[in-house]
Amino acid sequence: MGGEKAEKALGKRLQQARQKAGLTQQEMCQKAGISYSTLAKIERGAIKAPSIFTVQSMANVLGISMEQMMGAPSAGVTAVEQKPKKRTKTGIRFVYFDINGCVVRFFHRAFNRMAHDSGSSADFIETTFWHYNDAVCRGEMSLDEFNKTLAEQLGLAEVDWLDYYLEAVDPISEMQDVVKWAADNYYIGLLSNIMPGFIDKMIELKILPNVHYDSIIDSSQVNAIKPEQKIYEIAQSRSGVETSEILLIDDSRANLMAAEKMGWHVMWFDDFRPEESAERVRSALEPEA
Repeated sequence: MGGEKAEKALGKRLQQARQKAGLTQQEMCQKAGISYSTLAKIERGAIKAPSIFTVQSMANVLGISMEQMMGAPSAGVTAVEQKPKKRTKTGIRFVYFDINGCVVRFFHRAFNRMAHDSGSSADFIETTFWHYNDAVCRGEMSLDEFNKTLAEQLGLAEVDWLDYYLEAVDPISEMQDVVKWAADNYYIGLLSNIMPGFIDKMIELKILPNVHYDSIIDSSQVNAIKPEQKIYEIAQSRSGVETSEILLIDDSRANLMAAEKMGWHVMWFDDFRPEESAERVRSALEPEA
C-alpha cells in the first residue's frame, strides 16, 4: 500500500481508534499535543507521510502500538523491525528508561540562566518551579499557563520554559549508547514525568536517541506521574509483556520502589557515575543463552 491510499488508510485507522477510545477530535488534540488542523488533515488522509513523532504520540494516547496504527505488516514494516526480541537471564523483555537524570543530564542549569535573566535568586526560581511542576507534568496545568505564572512570579514579560530546558539538558552519552543497543535487542520505552511536547522536541533535536520506542509514557498525556500507581499500570498495559518481564531504569529511589511493588525489575541510575551505571545496565541486560 502506498501513496494516497496509505494516507487514507492511516486516517481511517486513526479515526476508528479515536472513536473506539471515546475521544473527540478536540480531546485527542489536547492529549497528543497536536493542533486540530493537523489531526483533521491526517484523518482525511490529506497529509503525506505525517511525522513519525506525531503518529507515535497519537498511538500512545490511544493505547495502541505504532505497528497497529500504521497497519503493519502491510504498511511496510521491515524485516529488521520484525526481528525477534531477546530475553535476559532474569526474564526481562521490556526496558523502560527514565529521561531526566538518566538519558539526559538534569536541567538545574536552567535555574541559573533564568536567575541571570530575571534578577531573582536561583533558589527562589527553583522553589517556584517545583511548586507547579507536578501539575504541568500531570497535565492539570498547560505549559502556556505555567510559562505565564512563572513570568509573573519572576517579574518578566514572558518565559519560555521549553527554551530554558532544552539549553540546559545534554545527552548522557554512555546511556544513550545503551538505549540504542537495547532497542536492537529488547522492547524499549520511555517513562517520564515531563511537560507536554518535550519528548517529541528532544527526539527531533536528537537530544534523545532517535530509535523505535515500543511505548512512550508521557506523564502529561496519561495524567499521572511517578511514583503514582496509575502511571505504572498504564506503562505495564502498553508494554504488552508480563509484569515480571519489565525493567525500569530510573534515578529516583521512590520511583523505583513503586515499580518494584508492581513486580517490575528495577535499577538505579547514578548520573554522577554514568559510565559505571551504564555498564551495570548492560550487564543486567545480558541475554539468555
